[in-house]
Amino acid sequence: MQYTQITYETRGAVAIITLNRPDRLNAWTPTMSAEQAHAITAANSDASIGAIVMTGAGRGYCAGADMQDTFQKRLSGTDPGDDTAGGMGGLPRGLDWVQLIRQCKPIIAAINGPAIGVGLTMSLPMDQIIAEPQAKLGTGFIKMGLVPELASTRLLAARVGLGRASDLFLSGRVITGEQAFAIGLVDQLCEPGKILEHALDVANSYAANPDLQLSMIKSLLTENLVESDLTEVQRRETRLLTKCWESDEHKEAVAAFLEKRPAVFRPHID
Repeated sequence: MQYTQITYETRGAVAIITLNRPDRLNAWTPTMSAEQAHAITAANSDASIGAIVMTGAGRGYCAGADMQDTFQKRLSGTDPGDDTAGGMGGLPRGLDWVQLIRQCKPIIAAINGPAIGVGLTMSLPMDQIIAEPQAKLGTGFIKMGLVPELASTRLLAARVGLGRASDLFLSGRVITGEQAFAIGLVDQLCEPGKILEHALDVANSYAANPDLQLSMIKSLLTENLVESDLTEVQRRETRLLTKCWESDEHKEAVAAFLEKRPAVFRPHID
């Protein structure tokens, strides 16, 4: 696929996906989501890649859906993408964003500017949300006569609690990265202008670990987030733990410890 609204690059064991419509603060379109999904799939297929960072070009992360290319087009009777009417949350048919993000390699949202509407909800299922203190985050759906999507009514509440999620959704208010960090919406703050550097450090700390177990842990977190039966939680953990005991990754970790050397879990990258 030739990308027109994102860029894709790799730095060592980390793939960087940059939303690339800086003249519109990287406003989202269905085309952008298809390109994002393609890039994430490419990173997942690359054995040398261990983690993914998503950020925005210029002054913004993603200022929400493009008014002209999504909302106005739909109101005029034209589907703005590849059968978004038949998809979930306004995405092209067949693209389950939440499933994609929860099943992909560790992925970090590096929020360097406005993250509004879908700019925020696309990030909620990610493994870490990092933001600059002055970044602006908000839902905004209520202001547009819409309801939230991408499982955000569950995921935002899971991050910040029901009361705070209700306030953000029902008011449509915009908060700073610093305020978002204080309520648990943002996982880490970084120095202004240092967000990509900070995100790469975090991503590399994940990429140093084995893909199989990274995937297993993400699966357990996803399934057990809403599981009330602790016995079932333990059953799921034990099923995967048993597989780990027989894995090459576990054998390598034990051998490396006994031989007093770093474990090697992915191909060497010059």
